[in-house]
Amino acid sequence: MAVSGFEGFEKRLELHFFGDDPKNVGLGLRLLDFESLDEDVLQAVQCTVVSAVANHYFDAYVLSESSLFVYPTKIIIKTCGTTQLLKSVAPLLRHASSLGLTLTSCRYTRGNFIFPGAQPFPHDTFQNEVVYLEDSLPHSLCYRKASVMPSKIPLALVARVLRFHRSDVVSLQRGPGDGKSGDTAGKEMTEITGIGEINPGALICDFAFDPCGYSMNGIDGDRHSTIHVTPEDGFSYASFECVGHEVWTRVAGALEPLGMKCRSCALDEFPAAGNVAYQTFTARRK
Repeated sequence: MAVSGFEGFEKRLELHFFGDDPKNVGLGLRLLDFESLDEDVLQAVQCTVVSAVANHYFDAYVLSESSLFVYPTKIIIKTCGTTQLLKSVAPLLRHASSLGLTLTSCRYTRGNFIFPGAQPFPHDTFQNEVVYLEDSLPHSLCYRKASVMPSKIPLALVARVLRFHRSDVVSLQRGPGDGKSGDTAGKEMTEITGIGEINPGALICDFAFDPCGYSMNGIDGDRHSTIHVTPEDGFSYASFECVGHEVWTRVAGALEPLGMKCRSCALDEFPAAGNVAYQTFTARRK
């Protein structure tokens, strides 16, 4: 009998656009109204918005399954569970076109699923994902990339979240009938775990799920960060993504006293959009 549970590993889609008319590039994709995002894009993916925050540079949404970031010429969507992330491509391209924006690059990555047999089409196999993505993209697109990262590569754990990966999920479990909203419980978890100390200058939008689970988006100028924890008994997963090497340095420095060591760092180039670094932390040998 196949073991099944909630899939923590995220699928990640990043789309970059440009516009010939400077008037279209000002707010760009941020001009998309919430109804368009929710009804056309997120319903296709099968997730919803549970919390949101914004600043002068971009909008950040905590989703029922991970996160959405909307910049004027860039969109990043991360979803976990059995969501169908690639079904967001077509409506996103359609809305971008209506704003006078043209797709310049597409990047899709995910980890090795813990429960691959539970994934619906087109995420049931990587081959199906690639074919579906190719069919959804303009043939004129110069840069496109899809990849599966080994399960140990994309996982960089925040020090305070490390214990959840070890199946110690007490801090992220809500008591039955505690009467607290997801926002209130999320703020408590952010404070208790020390997550807010990673980047004290960031504006944080957090949410705690019932009965367990935690998501956080942080915005600091034009840089985003996000944490997602799925405390499944025996299959716990935590992820941390940020922009800026100085935060990674603090994460690595915090992990080492807890018995973890940064064993490898891989750099993945994304033309015209920078690089993505993947760090692997393993238990320090005694």
